[in-house]
Amino acid sequence: MEHKHITGNDLIKLGYTPGKWFGEALPHINAHELRGSDLTDYLSEVVPQTVAPLPLGERSFHRNIRAESPLEAENVEAVLATMEAVMTVPTAVTGAIMPDACPTGSVGQIPVGGVVATRNAIHPNMHSADICCSVMLTSLGMVDPKHILDAAQRTTHFGGGGRDDLFPLPDGLRKSMAANRFLNDQKSQSLARHHLGTQGDGNHFLYVGQSETTGETILVTHHGSRGLGAYLYTQGMRVAENFRRERSPKTSAKNAWIPFDEAYGQDYWEALQIVREWTKTNHGLLHERIARAGGVAATGRFWNEHNFVFRDNDMFYHAKGATPLEDRFVPDSTDGLRLIPLNMAEPILIVKGDTTATNLGFAPHGAGRNTSRGAHKRRLAGKPDEQIFREETAGLDVSFYSGHIDISELPSAYKDAASVQRQMAEFGLGEVVDRVLPYGCIMAGDWKKDAPWRKKRRRKG
Repeated sequence: MEHKHITGNDLIKLGYTPGKWFGEALPHINAHELRGSDLTDYLSEVVPQTVAPLPLGERSFHRNIRAESPLEAENVEAVLATMEAVMTVPTAVTGAIMPDACPTGSVGQIPVGGVVATRNAIHPNMHSADICCSVMLTSLGMVDPKHILDAAQRTTHFGGGGRDDLFPLPDGLRKSMAANRFLNDQKSQSLARHHLGTQGDGNHFLYVGQSETTGETILVTHHGSRGLGAYLYTQGMRVAENFRRERSPKTSAKNAWIPFDEAYGQDYWEALQIVREWTKTNHGLLHERIARAGGVAATGRFWNEHNFVFRDNDMFYHAKGATPLEDRFVPDSTDGLRLIPLNMAEPILIVKGDTTATNLGFAPHGAGRNTSRGAHKRRLAGKPDEQIFREETAGLDVSFYSGHIDISELPSAYKDAASVQRQMAEFGLGEVVDRVLPYGCIMAGDWKKDAPWRKKRRRKG
């Protein structure tokens, strides 16, 4: 007797959810003509086992934050609510929030200033599109800081898109990308070339100051992996969503993950390391070219990321705006020094620290925000941007690369720097060993005012 060919629709009618396992199971079913109890026995073995989110409050996290004002109280309440939802993710083991924490997106997304440790799982949304957002410091000796800031203005690039005068993409990076399934296409290669030597927008900056202990002039840059990282993130979220549908359909899509024990997970981890190397290269090329433009040589340099995934055996620490303290998390660190910027009018902190039971090996990444950019702008409505800029940058050499002031990046947009430092000491989040006192900085500013699409619209008007 000839058996009817079993199709995916037949399995769906039997109550099974479609997934990539269909493609593996159907040939076996039909080759062995499995029917009746033989079919159900086989399916019970191969159907992926799903896991459900935990109930709210079942898994705890460490709270290294305390509200010191009514505005901060609102922010802390929102941070706690979103972190509690994040901790229902089946892969999560523990977590922590830092004093600079603030929510981003809808409830259930990891907050800025949050750390979530998962077992054998990488969650792309927990590192966000700004993969490997990081800071690099170069000491330039006893040179006039204005001289270095002027050289930086001629050298760096902020805003959208890439450079016209391309920096060379190292051959080793190009080959590593070509060997990785996530980064081996033409778009990745193009973004890696054209965005090298750029810093983007938002809270990214180029800061010049002087060491409080030595008086040396210091250059610090802050940026992520630009379009290359954003492109990898998009691919990672797509793969993670496929796994989520199959393994944990009741988990929110924003918290989808890629299992590390799958080939996709290992390739994605390797892609993250390549993007990390690209970002470090980006910082380094800018620092070297600025030093040459200023006619000086570097006397010291170190860097650290604060928006990344850090691995310790089968544990993956997702730091969404949190600084890793331990050298085990920063493989190219040898001295344990880390950078924590606050705002353009405050010193950049140079810290050291150890893992404790409550910090999970992390510290704040900056000052954070109590309100959104839009809310901050509305709070200052009625006062001219130029006046706000003059008042908040008095005594500093501050410029916006685009020529347009962005008041959402001025000091008052951020949490009180003294409060963040008090809570760092209170919760054991690193010891300050030096400070870079501010001279001036460059940021993107509101570059979208002159974006090509807006210019075109104005011409049509």
